[in-house]
Order: sequence, then structure tokens, then C-alpha cells
Amino acid sequence: MADMNGKTVLITGANQGIGKESAIALGKMGAKLVLVCRSEEKGRAAVKDVEDAGAKGVELLVGDMSKQADVRRVAQEFLAKHARLDVLLNNAGALVTSRKETADGIEETFAINHLGYFLLTNLLLDVLKKSAPARIVNVASEAHRGAKVRWDDIQLKDGWSQFGAYGQSKLCNILFTRELARRLEGTGVTANCLHPGVIASGFGQTYGGFMSFVVKLAHPFMITPEKGARTQVYLASSPEVEGVTGKYFDKCKERTPNKIAQESDGPARLWALSEELTGLSPKAAAA
Repeated sequence: MADMNGKTVLITGANQGIGKESAIALGKMGAKLVLVCRSEEKGRAAVKDVEDAGAKGVELLVGDMSKQADVRRVAQEFLAKHARLDVLLNNAGALVTSRKETADGIEETFAINHLGYFLLTNLLLDVLKKSAPARIVNVASEAHRGAKVRWDDIQLKDGWSQFGAYGQSKLCNILFTRELARRLEGTGVTANCLHPGVIASGFGQTYGGFMSFVVKLAHPFMITPEKGARTQVYLASSPEVEGVTGKYFDKCKERTPNKIAQESDGPARLWALSEELTGLSPKAAAA
């Protein structure tokens, strides 16, 4: 176990599954934890579980990562209390069962699984740089393997499918990580992403329906959340990956993602589009 004493770690989607297990593991290492959860009730229950496992002084921030106003508020609340951030673990994710748009007019899968990461990370970049050496860990997925980015219709207004939307969002996690690592060169802040495995948790059951039924049937063949959290805990804490950046990991080993994830123009193109959709670009701010 690495020594995380004195280090502040913020984890999104931490009320269940690999998010909560990551918090438990990092808390046992001595990290000061800030958990971001959509539900206050479930968040407080998660805080109790994490503290019962040995962590001390766990903090809860309530926010829905699909809503940009919530993401901005969470960042503001964190910065109002904390002068440093050693690890940002972007873990929140969803497998949405039907095409929906958020309050910001963004397709929900893309909003939660990519833009939530993108916006929160950018809002916390300054404190991460001040805290260097620091780490950003993005939870992606092997679901990116069969995916592509629909640049002409990234919100999938035509031809939406559950797994098409999910796979594209996970591919975007990898492209985002690559561009983030490039932009952070020389700052002492690293950015890596990972596949956690196919996990028996609450994932895939938020929206009910047929997919929830299928996920429940498959539970006996899935790994536990504790095992699923190992790679992100490794990337957040291990001395072995100090200075490693822009990579994709599976089972605590570096892996090569699909060809689209390795394309040279994709990361910068996604970054520019994400800036516009979150209002972070000069163009969007002037609109």
C-alpha cells in the first residue's frame, strides 16, 4: 500500500461500486477524501461506510455530473475549502437506456461520461498544478474498442443506440486523457485512463428496464467492485506510475487502445468541441 497521508483526493460517483471501493482503499492509505455524489442520502451512507473502513474526516459534495451548473458549484465548493488537490479521480459514469438530453441540452451519456470529466478537470486544473506532483485518473472502458466518434453528430441525434453512445463516450475519455496529458507536459500533473473490468455493482441499473435485468443476470460472472477499483487506485497512488502520463491501463498494466483512440487529430478536435459545449472557449463565452 502506498502512503497517501497528507494527500487530498476527490472522487466523483463515489456512493457505490468502484468509486466507493476506491475511496475505501485510498482512505486506508491515509488520504483525505472528498466524495462527489449525486444523492445526498446515498452520499452520506457512503461516507459512513468509508469512514467505518478506516478513513478519517471524509467530506461529501453533492452534485449531478450531468448538469454543468452542478459541476461548477462542486468545483467552487471544493476550492473554497481546499488549497491543494493531489488526485482527481473522474469515476462517475452511466449506461443510459434511452436518448435523453440534460438541462444543458446535451445528450445524457456524453454529458455524464465525458463532459462532466472535462469541465470539472478544467475548473480544478490550477489547484492541481499548484499541488504538483498531482494525478488525474479518468475511468474509461474496453467498450471503446468497437466505437467511433461521430464528429458530424457527436450527440447522436440520429441513430442513437445505448451501446453506441456509451462506447463513444468511453473513447472520448481516452482522447481527452491524451490531450490533457499533452497540455500538462512540464507541470508535474499526470493524466491517465483505464478499463476497470466488468463489475458487479449498481452500474447499469440506475434507469431500470431490460438492461438492468440483463446486468443482474450477469452478476455471477462479473468481478467485485473491490477488484474493479484496483487499477484506478494503482494509478492514483502507486510510485510505479509516477511521471507516467497519457496512457491507457487495464489490470494495472499499460495497454494499447483502438486505432481511433491513437489518431493524431482526435484529441485536439474533441478538446475544442468540449470547450464550446461547456462554455469554456473564448468563442462560447462571446456568444
